[in-house]
Amino acid sequence: MPDSGYPWPIETTRLDNGLRVVVSEDRTAPAVAVNLWYDVGSRHEPAGQTGFAHLFEHLMFEGSVNVAKTEHMKLIQGAGGSLNATTNPDRTNYFETVPAEHLELALWLEADRMGGLVPALTQETLDNQRDVVKNERRQRYENVPYGDAWLRLLPLLYPPGHPYHHATIGSMADLNAADLATFQAFHSTYYAPNNAVLTVVGDADAAEVFALADKYFGGLAARPDIPAAPDGRTVPATGTPAVETVTADVPAPRVYVAHRTHPFGDPGYDVTTVLATVLGSGRGSRLYQRLADGERIAQPDLVGAYGVDLAHAPAPLIATATARPGVTAERLCDGLAEVVDELATVPVTAAELDRAKALLSTMWWRQMSTVDGRADTLGRYATQFGDPARAADRLPGWLAVTAEQIAEQAAALLGADDRVILTYLPEETS
Repeated sequence: MPDSGYPWPIETTRLDNGLRVVVSEDRTAPAVAVNLWYDVGSRHEPAGQTGFAHLFEHLMFEGSVNVAKTEHMKLIQGAGGSLNATTNPDRTNYFETVPAEHLELALWLEADRMGGLVPALTQETLDNQRDVVKNERRQRYENVPYGDAWLRLLPLLYPPGHPYHHATIGSMADLNAADLATFQAFHSTYYAPNNAVLTVVGDADAAEVFALADKYFGGLAARPDIPAAPDGRTVPATGTPAVETVTADVPAPRVYVAHRTHPFGDPGYDVTTVLATVLGSGRGSRLYQRLADGERIAQPDLVGAYGVDLAHAPAPLIATATARPGVTAERLCDGLAEVVDELATVPVTAAELDRAKALLSTMWWRQMSTVDGRADTLGRYATQFGDPARAADRLPGWLAVTAEQIAEQAAALLGADDRVILTYLPEETS
């Protein structure tokens, strides 16, 4: 397999109603991945409507004009396929992988719920899925140790009014306050063909997919007045750290140190990605070597760093560590900050850089090794950057990063004067 680039064919078209269709043929196995990216996530949500994008991830499986409740899932799984959906601040994504002979079924199902959910949406369905989301919030965020860290980090990283200030799970008060008509209007606004990218990867040729897409999606009307998302690319530096300490039912002190960097897709974010890998990916990383193996103040399996791939704002770099028994949160925080600070002053070695690039290469080709992984990647680049072929830039971008660029970014963006620090303390130590 090539060291970089995108070695599979990519063909695209746009239907008269604005739906962008991306096809990448691969006859290796008789399977196809169907992936639909809607350009709506939590960053698009108006005030008072937080959590709407995520709720629709649930509602889209609850029936449409021609498909009964839960039938979408039954039909795909009954055909030997798999399916799911995800929501993040930038988009909502629906996807299925099916045997190639069931491509038409998958496309019909996706088209039916794009154009036919609103007439089928009932108050009973809405109330049921609101309860599901409340339970999800409890299970994933509220009743799990450290589970609400992301909910707390976002407001510390992005000020009130910023489109990334709130998490996709949203406000339960907003979800409870909205009536059925408000939810129907949200779907009608954003779930439109001209606000979506349909990607098909696998055992199908482009002409076949384009014809089927036109057959099932072509009759859906475009939405002429989709609101633009708020601009989040500028976040004024405060000049002072944002600090929050939480006393909770957690087993040990944990510290998060976070910084705003560059948007995903920007060359600067390629540097962030390599930097994060050097800093906190695996046993060879600086955080592991220093805090877990060296000073032995952090638990080995609970130390690391990562970037969050947000495309329309300075994306965060987050480093975290959980204390070993007897280690205070203050000692852990000092150690974590020290390793982050040294990225600007202690040069990344050739061995560190080679290791990071090898890990990222493996991650990239693992994503590219499946038709569903490729479909998601092409959908992302078509939606966020207007060109699925830009996916070929990602691995070369990482491989081109230098130690000097890492030091420069660390000095420019990872300073203590614009740092976010979130600390969890066990209740018994308060």
